[in-house]
Amino acid sequence: MNHIEKIAAALPEYGLDAMLIVSAPGERYAVGFEGEGTVLVTRSGCHYFTDSRYIEAAQNTIQNAHVECVGRGRGHLDLTAQVMQAENLQLVGFESDRVSVDRLERWQDKLPCTLISAPDLLSRLRASKDEGELTLMRRAQAITDRAFSNLLNFIRPGLTEREIAARLVYELMSLGGSKPSFDPIVAAGPSGSMPHAIPGGQVIGPGMFITLDFGCIYEGYCSDMTRTVAVGTPTDEMATVYQTVLNAQLAGLAAARAGVSGKQVDEAARTVIEQAGYGEFFGHSLGHSLGLEIHEGPNFSPGEETVMPVGAVVSCEPGIYLPGRFGVRIEDVVILQQDGCEIITASPKELLIL
Repeated sequence: MNHIEKIAAALPEYGLDAMLIVSAPGERYAVGFEGEGTVLVTRSGCHYFTDSRYIEAAQNTIQNAHVECVGRGRGHLDLTAQVMQAENLQLVGFESDRVSVDRLERWQDKLPCTLISAPDLLSRLRASKDEGELTLMRRAQAITDRAFSNLLNFIRPGLTEREIAARLVYELMSLGGSKPSFDPIVAAGPSGSMPHAIPGGQVIGPGMFITLDFGCIYEGYCSDMTRTVAVGTPTDEMATVYQTVLNAQLAGLAAARAGVSGKQVDEAARTVIEQAGYGEFFGHSLGHSLGLEIHEGPNFSPGEETVMPVGAVVSCEPGIYLPGRFGVRIEDVVILQQDGCEIITASPKELLIL
C-alpha cells in the first residue's frame, strides 16, 4: 500500500514537480499517519514535517519518507521552502478544495514555487482502493455488523433514541473501532421520515420502525450501514414500504459494477421506488463512496456521469420517507468489480421484528 509511489507517478500527468498535502485524509493516504503535518511528495521521494507532539509516533510509523520535526525558527513553511529550493521544485500542486484563502496567501508569500490547483490528483487515486485499504474497510464493516447484532439484544420499548445511539457508540468502540465514522442516526417512529434525524428523546414504543445508520473508523478507514427494524408487528403499509425499499436496493446492487456511471446504478434502484408510487418520497442519492472519509466520490446519484472505477467502495442506500409518519432505509457497502460487486455488509436485510 505504497501511496507515495502512486502520487509521485501521477505528477507528470499533471505537469507537476511535487504535490503539497496538508489535509488529514490526504496526509493519512500519503504516509499512513495523521499528525497535523505537512507532506511534500516529489517525483523522487517524500518529505514529512510535524511537531514534537507527533514526531516520535511519525518516526515509528512512516516508511519511505524523510521525517523532520518542526520547531522555533523552522516551521512547516520554512522546512517546505528549504526542500523546494534544494530540489528546484517549480510547479507544485495542492489540495485547493482543502486550503483556505488565508492559508494560500501565506503559502504564496513564503514558498519559492508556483502553486497549482490539483484537487483531483488525490481524489482520483483515492477513489479506487487497493487491497491493503480494502482489508481495513472489510474489518471496519465487520465491526459494524457485529455492533448491530449486539444492539438488537439491547433495543426494547421504553428506551429513547439517544440511549440507543449511546449504546451503539459503545458497541462500535468496544469491538475495535477507534471512533464512529459519523454521528449515528437513530430515528424512531415519525422521526424516521427525516433521513438525517438527530437522536433525541423519542421513546421507543410498539408498532414503530427504528432506522439505524452508523459506522466506525478502523485504522483510518470508514464503515457505514443502515438497517430499519420494527418493534412489534408493523402495519401492512409499513411492510409494503419496507419490501419496496428492499427491492430497490437489490436492483441497485444488481446494477452496481465498475465501468458504468453512477447515474445508471441510481436509476436502477430509483425506478423500482417510482413504479411503486413512492418516487416523491425518495429525495437523496442512492449512495456515496467512502474510505478515509465517510463521504467521498464518485457517487451513485442522478447527476453522476463519472464511470465507476474498479476498487471503488460505495454505499447502496435507497429509502422512502413518509413525512410525520415513518421512514425506511436499507444500506449495504459494496466493492465494485468489473463483473459486479462484492457486498461487504453481512447483516440480514429481511424485516426484523423485535
